[in-house]
Amino acid sequence: MTTVSWDDSIRRFLEKAASADPTPGGGSAAALAAALGTAMTAMAAHLSQGEKYADARLQVNAALNEMQRLSASCESLLAEDISAFDGYMHALKLPKQNESEKAVRQEALHNATIAAIEAPLRLMEVCRAALLSTLSIASCTNAHVISDLGIGALLLEAAAQSALLTVEINLAALKDEGMKALYAAKRAALIAEIEQLKNRTLAVVRDRI
Repeated sequence: MTTVSWDDSIRRFLEKAASADPTPGGGSAAALAAALGTAMTAMAAHLSQGEKYADARLQVNAALNEMQRLSASCESLLAEDISAFDGYMHALKLPKQNESEKAVRQEALHNATIAAIEAPLRLMEVCRAALLSTLSIASCTNAHVISDLGIGALLLEAAAQSALLTVEINLAALKDEGMKALYAAKRAALIAEIEQLKNRTLAVVRDRI
C-alpha cells in the first residue's frame, strides 16, 4: 500500500504515480489537477485587488475564500481516492469458501464500490463549485493574468473529466441497478454543467486577451 501525503513534493508524487504501484492513480491525479485549478483562480483573484478593482472587491474576496475551501477538499479527496481503492482491493481478497463468507465479501465489495464512486463524484462537485467562482470573476480579473484564470478553468474541467472516467469504471462494478442509474444521471448532469461553465469562462477570457 502506498501512502501519499499532501505535503509530498511534486517530484515524489510523479514518481509514485509513474510506478508499478496502483496508487496514487487517476483519481488522485485528478484531485491534484483540480487543486492546481483552484490555485490559478486564487492567484488571479489575489492579483485583482486594490483600488483599481474596488468595484469587484466582494466577488474577488468571495472567490478567494471559495478557492481556499475547495483546495482543502481536493486534499481530502486525493487521500480518499487512495483509501477507496485500497478498500476495494481488501474486499476482493476476503475469503469466499462458504455462503456466509460469500455474503460478507459481497457486502464489502458493494460498500467499497460505493466509496470508489462517491470520491470522484465529490471531486466533480468541487470542480463545478470552483468553475462557478472562476466564471464569477472572469470579467473583472486583472487583464495581465486573465490567461492564468483561463488555465484554471481548463484544469478544473480536465480534473472533472478525469474524475468522470473513475466514476464510470467503478459504476461498471456496481451490481445495484437502481443505484447505478442514479449515479449515472448525477454524473451526466455534473459533467454537462462543468463543460458549460468552462466554455463560458473561456469565452470571456478569450474576449479579454
